Amino acid sequence: MSHPSPLSVRRRREATGRPVGPARARDPRRAALVGAALAVTLLAAGCGEDDGGADGADGADGDAAARTPRAELLHKVPSPAAKVRNAAGTMGMWTTDKHFVKADLGKIVGYPLDGGQAAWTVRLGGELCWSTPEATEDGMVAVLFKDPKDAAKGCTRVGLVDLNRGRLRWQREGKEDGSAQMFDEVTIGAGTVAAGGTSGTAGWTLGGRPLWAPEYERTCGVRGYAGEGDSLVAVRDCGSTDHPRLKVQTLDPRSRTPKSTFPLPAGTEYVHVVSVRPLVLAVDDGKAQGGSGVSEFLSVDDSGPRGRLRGRIDAKGGKYGKYTADCPSSEITGCKQLAVDPKAGLLHLATEKPVGSGSDAENSLVSFDLKTGEAKGTVEGTEAGELIPMGLDGSGKVLAYQKSDMFDERGGGVWRLDPAGGTKKQLLQNASETYKVESDMEIGENRYRYAEGRLYLGADEITSPSAGSKAPPLAAVFGRAG
Repeated sequence: MSHPSPLSVRRRREATGRPVGPARARDPRRAALVGAALAVTLLAAGCGEDDGGADGADGADGDAAARTPRAELLHKVPSPAAKVRNAAGTMGMWTTDKHFVKADLGKIVGYPLDGGQAAWTVRLGGELCWSTPEATEDGMVAVLFKDPKDAAKGCTRVGLVDLNRGRLRWQREGKEDGSAQMFDEVTIGAGTVAAGGTSGTAGWTLGGRPLWAPEYERTCGVRGYAGEGDSLVAVRDCGSTDHPRLKVQTLDPRSRTPKSTFPLPAGTEYVHVVSVRPLVLAVDDGKAQGGSGVSEFLSVDDSGPRGRLRGRIDAKGGKYGKYTADCPSSEITGCKQLAVDPKAGLLHLATEKPVGSGSDAENSLVSFDLKTGEAKGTVEGTEAGELIPMGLDGSGKVLAYQKSDMFDERGGGVWRLDPAGGTKKQLLQNASETYKVESDMEIGENRYRYAEGRLYLGADEITSPSAGSKAPPLAAVFGRAG
């Protein structure tokens, strides 16, 4: 059964008007005022370096930035020289205690944490279609890629990559009647590598032993899986193409029998698993305008045989407006630009517009209680650029990337946000000379990561540049030099 690749699905999303480029354009008059204010601040500070960070909650953004560690562009991974017809997948970016790892065209490459010459290369041969966003505790990631000898078959190869050793542990195909089946995505959970798609699903142990193979499911077929730690979740569709009836099941990984089942509300067209532990879902009822298409977030208690709704969060324009969380059009996993705190039971979302009345900030961050769906706190962003949640630090605070500003020619940065206390602290401010690199990379599918004082930006797909233009880097590393 033929079906679209993840990249073609993304291109359909672009055609529907969901944002794929930079954030909303800033008012040029306000941009000029911000630039003037920044110039005054830099003159007053003597344009000097300062080793300390600053809390930006009580003072002006410019004052806080003047005392924030300045970051330089440490390394660029060039875009592959090979020409691609439309777009090619390079999805995946991770860090270990020794390496920064980036998916490239047909390969995965490990670099020193500050960048530089490649330390190792895992050659897949075929184009990458999907990868797990986070590595397991022992450094394993699952990847989905095309057969290097027959790319026309689509995304049929599933592999397990060891990021600590820089090697491909195994690669497999899921076959039905001797024919390799295509998959849309792959995940790891409960000691299982599970691949799913409209052609069926397949699973393997972490050692590569087959657990199940693709098979035709007449009713309630599995759309895909989401995994995390010792848990594996399946999404089933018990309806039809025009009238889906979706349910999410937490599985016994050995037998794949459901331990808990949660039926999605009638009218749900797609569901994305934001988090497995706790179980948090992003649902799309097809009526959300703009944004990522997520209509609401649902928190589910899956401790019993029938899943119970805990809290729901309106994403279509409630009290705080819309949010910038980004979920793939039809895949089960892959939501970005949000953060879940399992210990505190919170979902952190960035708004499209600032929450405060008359605020000059580009946007704000709101934290929601997963038990009730009620807002627990907000923190105002910065007028220097839109803030995008990247994840959590060790203390549970939100790490956010501050986008660069092409109007003020200002580099981006990294902030630590505490919505409970309403405070924020800038951790890095990239040099103004880097704004062009950042703004070029912020267009399209990409991801951000902050680790050990360094900011990593990476592209999830590449395209061939138009005549006379230069392709942006595949990835870039920012941090303090020396």
